[in-house]
Amino acid sequence: MRKSHPVRRVVLATAATVSGIVLLLSLKPASGPASAQAGGGAAPQQTAAAQESPQGGSGQQTGTRTVTGEVAKTQYGPVQVRLTVSGGKITKAEAVQAPKGGLSDQKTAMAVPRLNQEAVAAQSAQIDAVSGATYTSGGYKQSLQSALDKAKAASGGGAPSGSAGGSGAPGSSGAAAQARTVTGNVAQTQYGPVQVRVTVSGGKITKAEAVQAPKGGLSDQKTAMAVPRLNQEAVSAQGANIDAVSGATYTSTGYRQSLQSALDKAGG
Repeated sequence: MRKSHPVRRVVLATAATVSGIVLLLSLKPASGPASAQAGGGAAPQQTAAAQESPQGGSGQQTGTRTVTGEVAKTQYGPVQVRLTVSGGKITKAEAVQAPKGGLSDQKTAMAVPRLNQEAVAAQSAQIDAVSGATYTSGGYKQSLQSALDKAKAASGGGAPSGSAGGSGAPGSSGAAAQARTVTGNVAQTQYGPVQVRVTVSGGKITKAEAVQAPKGGLSDQKTAMAVPRLNQEAVSAQGANIDAVSGATYTSTGYRQSLQSALDKAGG
């Protein structure tokens, strides 16, 4: 009996060892695929998502830029517009300069936020003037258009696509080629000649100025009063259908005649 105890112990120990090895072998294959499905499947998805996010972010940052338009002089002060353009779209518009002092503060506070909103909504300089702030609106549109032209030039003509009123201008070089200055015929008035010169870009009047106007005596005062307003109205109206300035009827009439002849020469 005493001799049989060691044998039994060896047999039992061997059986336990074999059972342990069998269990280990059976667990390893099961845990390998399970871990590959539970961990390996999710990890690549997270990695891909992590890779896509930086790529998208860097692309948006590269396509975002700020462009400041030229200063537009108005009767009540300068107006200058700055745009933020991203992905070929205006995402933000702001006036970095606007008329100020006295009543101009109220008009600027009333008009500029609306003009900023309209610029983003229209994606172009084709926006309505704010009632009661005609000069500020006209200057805003001029500076806005110049900012859009700069944005086109910087992007090779790809953005913003609607800056010329959705006309689909081919590119910055084409837009630059379209910008031209045309001088109208001299209009003779009772108080002297009037002659208007316009700058046209993308089929739009971006600037109007009187290169001749009545002068001498009282005419100097009337010209100083009327011509800036007529220049602004020509750009705002995008045509010669503008109101005469009270107290300067003859100058206003001559201005409109010469303006119309300039537009005819420009083809619009």
